[in-house]
Amino acid sequence: MATLLFPLENSECTIGQNINQTTRLINFQWEASAHTQSYKLRVENLLTNVSQMVSTNQNALQLPLIKGTPYSWQVISENTAVTETTRSEIWYFFNAGNQTTHAPFPTRILAPLSGASVVKDLNNEVDLTWQGADIDGDIDLYEVYFSTVNPPVTLTGTTTQNITNFTVTVTSNTVYYWSVKTVDEAGNSASSGVYSFRVL
Repeated sequence: MATLLFPLENSECTIGQNINQTTRLINFQWEASAHTQSYKLRVENLLTNVSQMVSTNQNALQLPLIKGTPYSWQVISENTAVTETTRSEIWYFFNAGNQTTHAPFPTRILAPLSGASVVKDLNNEVDLTWQGADIDGDIDLYEVYFSTVNPPVTLTGTTTQNITNFTVTVTSNTVYYWSVKTVDEAGNSASSGVYSFRVL
């Protein structure tokens, strides 16, 4: 598995060649992984959910990206001798622009993972956990949406910036859908997207 190096995770990237007022050339770098013949760099614009995939046999690659925009990136390692591929972690970064405030990065769901089967505790409860990040460091709160309907539109509760878990009451043999929205002090927000799990 390739180890990501640059742009740094949950950072504002200000380094790169300015192509014009709206675009900067970002130099992606990662450590080489063993038994790898080629890599695929996957970069996704988190505002539009449009991704681009570029292949290389090096452990660095430059891509022109829109300024003032949050992105995620990942490296996929490939070898023609086997059909399996290995995927690196997914890192978020913000390609710097002229903003004075930035939206949070999408909330990372930690547990339960989407599609998981879980066992409720003795109180008929399941603990939801996540991780938030904002390069301004001004996360205000998290909004937790939880329902048996997809997508979940019911605001079940909120937590402060320091609390990244929430306990919900569940019923056996039921599929639940949930998402978490990170809201910063400027009113900017970003959502995890919808995850689901089944209670056994």
